Amino acid sequence: MAGPMRDIRVVEIGVWVAGPSAGAILSDWGAEVVKVEPPNGDPYRWIFGVRRPNGEPVLNAAFEYDNRGKRSLALDIESEDGRRIVARLLERADVFITNMRTKALQRWGLDHETLCAAHPRLVYASVTGYGTEGPEKDRASYDFGGFWARSGIAAALTQAGTPPPAQRGGMGDHTTASALAGGIAAALFERERTGRGQWVSTSLFRAGLFVLGWDTSMALRSFPMPVGYARERAVNPAFNSYQDSEGRWFWLLGLEGDRHWPALVRAVERPDLAEDPRYSSLAVRIQNAGELISLFDGIFATRTLARWAEAFDREDVWWAPVQTTEEVLTDPQAEAAGAFVEAPVPEGTARVLASPVDFSVTPWEVRAPVPELGQHTEEVLLELGYEWEAIIAMKEAGVIP
Repeated sequence: MAGPMRDIRVVEIGVWVAGPSAGAILSDWGAEVVKVEPPNGDPYRWIFGVRRPNGEPVLNAAFEYDNRGKRSLALDIESEDGRRIVARLLERADVFITNMRTKALQRWGLDHETLCAAHPRLVYASVTGYGTEGPEKDRASYDFGGFWARSGIAAALTQAGTPPPAQRGGMGDHTTASALAGGIAAALFERERTGRGQWVSTSLFRAGLFVLGWDTSMALRSFPMPVGYARERAVNPAFNSYQDSEGRWFWLLGLEGDRHWPALVRAVERPDLAEDPRYSSLAVRIQNAGELISLFDGIFATRTLARWAEAFDREDVWWAPVQTTEEVLTDPQAEAAGAFVEAPVPEGTARVLASPVDFSVTPWEVRAPVPELGQHTEEVLLELGYEWEAIIAMKEAGVIP
């Protein structure tokens, strides 16, 4: 079994993305993850499903990404037998991951107080919308709510007179899941030293505040950051987006204004700009930013991005193309950076997106495709010591499908 989390056993009771995504990361890292689902499945299974042109059903790729490598145990957790099965799973577990709401967890006896007391070595990892304390700790949320809208991110990106932009699906969930996976790893490391497990928690709200940390930190020190400004009003013209002669966008990354300015002047072949008193330092370029941006708009519209790329790279101008997802898929650097891996999928193998961390000594791998609903129910129950007679009886009682 590959990865630094090999031999770690994880029980996951979660739906949609933030909790299950953390489980998928641990699975990539080598952990054995049992996903406990209701008999009708995680609703995320069915929401983005598409069909091939020939009509053959295909499991949706978004769910596949956040649940690959796991084993699926389908059961009715509202039943006493269902809760007994979960209890037996937890007896041998190292980590419990959930993003279910607190009231449901308490009803099932799976709240952190109960499980941490019963299993002192267990790392109990939870995701909430808005935190574990306060008057809104039980408020439901997707990442569009806690991460995107309420944290300040959407407002920070909204230009005056326009509606707030919508994020892409799962952005906040995946950010939160990465934080939770790191917290679980830290808690397991602490357990190696002390033998004690602990409760690890994060929220979509906290993750959003962290992502917007520059703005939030400046505001805490009574220095609010400007929000929603258009590119025409960028403070530093050398750190801004521009279009080439074919309408392709790219971004200049001259954040250290005075350091990066000479190279940019050379690349655009305008030595006069270096001598112009209106642009002689970052301080005065800020004062004259609007006219300089307009000047650059005219300059960059004279050549293709391919030609500008040659000039930028020759003069060591920092820049990046604005790419579509389709362009990223053919970007050779994405391939070289390990962004994609060949992995098992239900129909065989396919090129899929990698999780974002690599290890030099214990490399990870996607060891199995996303499970079908309840695919491993009998297998897991047999491992827990259940006899076939008991399994059949639970099927007849509707405890398992």
